[in-house]
Amino acid sequence: MSYCVNCGVELDASATKCPLCDTPVYNPKAPEPSTQPSPFPKEKGQVEVVKRKDLGVLLTVIVLATAVTCGLLNVLVFRSSLWSLAVIGVFLVLWVIMIPVVIYTRQPVLLLPNAFGSDSPVYLSILLDGVAVIVYLYLLTYLTGQSGWFYGLGIPVVLLVIAVVEAVIFCIRKLPMSFLTGALYLISGVAVLCVGLEILIDRFLGLGIELRWSAIVLTICVIVDITIATLLSRRRLRNAVRRRLHF
Repeated sequence: MSYCVNCGVELDASATKCPLCDTPVYNPKAPEPSTQPSPFPKEKGQVEVVKRKDLGVLLTVIVLATAVTCGLLNVLVFRSSLWSLAVIGVFLVLWVIMIPVVIYTRQPVLLLPNAFGSDSPVYLSILLDGVAVIVYLYLLTYLTGQSGWFYGLGIPVVLLVIAVVEAVIFCIRKLPMSFLTGALYLISGVAVLCVGLEILIDRFLGLGIELRWSAIVLTICVIVDITIATLLSRRRLRNAVRRRLHF
């Protein structure tokens, strides 16, 4: 048995060089390796790349299987309520959200060819996600028999989230983009979202509009935004942060 003189790896009898460091094998006592087959395959195999459409089909099958099994379980076993509609609705919302991410291509959307420019698929996808969530919330009002929260809180919150997400994505795609600027856009969006949520909740509960917990979040976000803006305006500080964080 031969060993690599460079890295000490045990070598096969047919090896002519080390597979790790390519050092030639030298063992004067070993027989000639030319008559022995190589232990390594001669052809290099490659795993076939999974297509996005295949992932979309898999996700669709999972959603359909869940809907059918929950529906049958609701009809045949647990018949006290239509609980399966809530479960099926959750999976349908997840399907609407995940399908564009899985099978998204950069082809323009025919429904809105020039509404938002070349990035229209992204904006339209987010809008459809919000519509799916609103439909699901309406389904919950049908199951619970209460609709006050849906019109007073559910729809406004969904519209607020859609508006904030659309605005953040617009800034990321249309304004100068880097790690720091992306963090600036995201943190600003979080601040606006938290303030808007508290205002909508106070309005729904009939309370006076007064910032409490969202004021804490807003203060932290403003401090972070000012810090990031300072780093962006000072090139030497920005370069120092890049070196420290290795980006």
